[in-house]
Amino acid sequence: MSQRRRRTRKVSARLVEQRIGLLFAVFLALLAAATLRTGYLLAFKGSELKQLAATQQVENNTVFAKRGTITDRHGKSLAVSAEAATIYATPYLVKNPVRAAARLAPLLGKPENQLLEILADRGRGFAYLARKLDMRKAARIKKLGIEGIGTLDDARRYYPEGTLASQLLGTVGIDNTGLSGLELALDRRLRGSDGKQRVVKDALGDAVSLDQLEAERAGHDLRLTIDSALQGQVESVLAGIGQAYSPKGATAIVMDPRNGDILAMSNWPSVNANNVEGAPPWARANRAVGFTYEPGSTFKSFTVAGALQEGLVRPGSTYPIGPQIQVADRVIKEAHGTGGLFTVSQILAQSSNVGAVKIGLELGATHFDHWVRAFGFARTTGVPVPGESPGIVPEVKDYSGSSMGNLPIGQGLAVTPLQMAAAYSAIANGGTLLKPRLVLAGAPMPVRRVISTRTATRLQRMLEGVLGPTGTAPEAAVAGYDIAGKTGTAEKAVAGGYSQDNFVASFIGFAPARNARLLVSVMVDEPKGGHTGGEVAAPAFEKIASFALPYLGIAPK
Repeated sequence: MSQRRRRTRKVSARLVEQRIGLLFAVFLALLAAATLRTGYLLAFKGSELKQLAATQQVENNTVFAKRGTITDRHGKSLAVSAEAATIYATPYLVKNPVRAAARLAPLLGKPENQLLEILADRGRGFAYLARKLDMRKAARIKKLGIEGIGTLDDARRYYPEGTLASQLLGTVGIDNTGLSGLELALDRRLRGSDGKQRVVKDALGDAVSLDQLEAERAGHDLRLTIDSALQGQVESVLAGIGQAYSPKGATAIVMDPRNGDILAMSNWPSVNANNVEGAPPWARANRAVGFTYEPGSTFKSFTVAGALQEGLVRPGSTYPIGPQIQVADRVIKEAHGTGGLFTVSQILAQSSNVGAVKIGLELGATHFDHWVRAFGFARTTGVPVPGESPGIVPEVKDYSGSSMGNLPIGQGLAVTPLQMAAAYSAIANGGTLLKPRLVLAGAPMPVRRVISTRTATRLQRMLEGVLGPTGTAPEAAVAGYDIAGKTGTAEKAVAGGYSQDNFVASFIGFAPARNARLLVSVMVDEPKGGHTGGEVAAPAFEKIASFALPYLGIAPK
């Protein structure tokens, strides 16, 4: 019995030894496989895995610089950088991508499947989920505590006044770079420079070190010449024009002719600067600098200015005015069907086409062209706004036989509203053309003296007659103030001639008529139900001036 037990024990011992040997052999085989796999990965995949490990442990993040604030002349904020957040993911750390996508989608406003595609990609070390997110939503995302989801400080551009001066201010893109308007033109001053930081994380995704590689630098603030209260009033007046006449567009400019400061630059229709995408592209344009049009009768002032300065005429010089005049193959009809013996003052006051053409013919093509360019036409004014047009002024060598029948009355050339405002400011301030200013920095910049003080004074007195009982714009008069100005009613050019249905109505005026402190220009493109400068634009001037004159502390006479 004892021998049998001993044999049984020996057999059992051999089986145990065999099993241990088998397990050891399996272990050696697995060790060899692991060694071979490690060798393969090091030899063929080493650099790729090293890079992946680095992306999983090290993040290089952008620290967005705060964009400079834009204010009006009194310091009221027009464009600010509001706090926002960037939401990002480290996909390999997100344990349940499906559940994470479902929880994040309503807060980010994105489809679940779009987020899931990002979160389920384990090969990605970093991915943006949202930019410029509201801080309240960012806080709610932080509360979710989803591993692998993080936030970065960011900023979004916000326009506190909504539609106010939106076409002038412009827009900013997702990377805090200006896309249009002043935001684009002055981007280098406003943007500053972004910083960079490196975050090193452990295997659990917790930050273990933070290195500032490059410090961010905030952008410079800008203080504009714009007066927000006046800007708002002008936009309200243009909205009234839009409601009454349903034009294609309208613009108005308010300037201080003494220094070139632009106090308001308004466009209709209005656009919400915080939702520019909701407006059609044509409405976003700044017509004050980019829209070119034939000015019509408002241009007659420059024809007369040149003739006065050259001593060819005096305010009291008389011309026989008939119902029409022929220049080469062109017949120019008198604007209001009147005739008789007109003084130069009456030619301006009653907007005589025939009279203006006669004065232009006395000047001659070369001298006329000189005065057109002297007043700043055919070149940009130099304001820091993208898309400013130089207008269209033909060279003398390109004149046709009938050009001097068209040009002196503001046909056959194209100008911008800002060019017209700047040129009229030269008449209003005593003869000096100034560079218009939009940013309160440095001293006003005279471009050149265009006409003498004596000539400017004569023109000021002559333009007062436009608002008199026999003038074309009594509707522009403001009780208690001497105002000078000029109407314009221009037929729009079409193929082969001029439209009989579509017009540009305009009025430019300044006050007081002598020693002017305020200039207002109004231009309305294709108004319906009325088309002349006197009935459409002049009343708008009166509304703007009636507010602006007392607001600016300009006392009545």
